[in-house]
Amino acid sequence: MDNILLVFSLCLLLGAVVGFLAGLLGIGGGLIIVPALIYLLPWIGIESSQLTHVAIATSLASIIMTSFSSAIAHHRRGNIPWELFKPMLPGIVVGALASAFISEQIAADLLQQAFSIFVIVMAIQMTFPLKPKAMAKVPSFQVMFIVSMLIAVIAGLMGIGGGVLLVPFLCYCGLQMRQAVGFASVTGFLIAIAGTAGYVIAGLNATDLPTWTVGYIYIPALVGIIITSMLIAPLGVKAASIWPTPILKKIFAVLLMVIGLKLALSA
Repeated sequence: MDNILLVFSLCLLLGAVVGFLAGLLGIGGGLIIVPALIYLLPWIGIESSQLTHVAIATSLASIIMTSFSSAIAHHRRGNIPWELFKPMLPGIVVGALASAFISEQIAADLLQQAFSIFVIVMAIQMTFPLKPKAMAKVPSFQVMFIVSMLIAVIAGLMGIGGGVLLVPFLCYCGLQMRQAVGFASVTGFLIAIAGTAGYVIAGLNATDLPTWTVGYIYIPALVGIIITSMLIAPLGVKAASIWPTPILKKIFAVLLMVIGLKLALSA
């Protein structure tokens, strides 16, 4: 019980950091939550051969509430092109559900290495943002389905909402940035729900999981992260209007690069 309370307390602090940085820099929490849990849980005595799966699943579950809150805000501002859901929703749901069962077939060390590479790539993208030239028209239904499914699979495997992948693609399809971000907030919510359901089902028969898990999701960490990230995120948004966010984003990108390299070397 002492370990559970310690995890909850530390994840309250982690959630505050995640919420503030999400509001300040506009980044997804998964890039912080997953490596934090990979290091934090063993440090306080919670060992498991499935630790990487637990960290990714818990991160994905934590995105449900934050992405829902973001989606509501974007909807009120008219930033969500709902007509895109017809070609993209099936791929998002299929990909997010499949990600959990694909993850189950990947060894924890290999999954950690894959996540570390993804973190390094995202750090490079944050330092040198991709600005694709817009297409003349939105791609066909088949293309949108395949791309949305692939993005959802990657997002589910990495424990993120997928916005870092979807926003550049939607801008390439000709959407304005505010529409791309708004649409990504809704798809992040759907990816989080479908992916979380998949990780719960996939983890029901998994062995060597910590107590207080539902499937692969570690409940004490999840609750702690959600409580403070939801409360602190608005403070990060306010700070973004005062602090030098472009400089801070580059500093954070360097930190991500260090984290990614450390994860890769320790896997």
